[in-house]
Amino acid sequence: MTLKITSSAFQPNESIPSLYTCEGKDISPPLAWSGVPANTKTFALIVDDPDAPDPAKPQRVYVHWVVYNLPATASSLPENASKKGMPKGAVQGKNDWGKTEYGGPCPPIGRHRYFFKLYALDTELTGLSSPSKADLEKAIKGHVLDTGEMIGTYQKSRT
Repeated sequence: MTLKITSSAFQPNESIPSLYTCEGKDISPPLAWSGVPANTKTFALIVDDPDAPDPAKPQRVYVHWVVYNLPATASSLPENASKKGMPKGAVQGKNDWGKTEYGGPCPPIGRHRYFFKLYALDTELTGLSSPSKADLEKAIKGHVLDTGEMIGTYQKSRT
C-alpha cells in the first residue's frame, strides 16, 4: 500500500478554499490519510509553498505548518485542529512566521502551490523543541517508512 493524504475541503491540484487562508479564518483544513505501513509508530506533516514569493521567479520554500508525533492510531485531522487541539502526543513545530501553528496560504503575487506532505515514521521523535522544517527533516532521516503528498493551490482574490 502507498500512503495517501486527502482533504474533504479541496481536491488534489485544485484551489484551497479561502476559509483556510489569510483571506478567510486562516484555519487548518481537514485532512485524512490511508494506506498506512504496518510498522508506523507516528506521523509527521509538513505544509510548504515552493513558489514564494512569486511563482514566476521562486526564491524560497515558505513553511506553513510543521507537525510531528501524530499517533499511528490517527487517520485524520479535523478542520482547525491546529488551534482547536491536536491528537494526544502530537506536537506542532515552527512555521516561517515563527509560530507553532498552521499559517494559511497568503501569496503576495500569483497562484502558488501548497504541498501537504505526510510521513509515516518507525519511531516517536524525542529531543525536539519547536523544530523548524529543517530540524524535523533532519530528525526523521532514516525513519521514514512511506510518504504521501497532496498539492492545493491558492491565489488571493484581492491585493
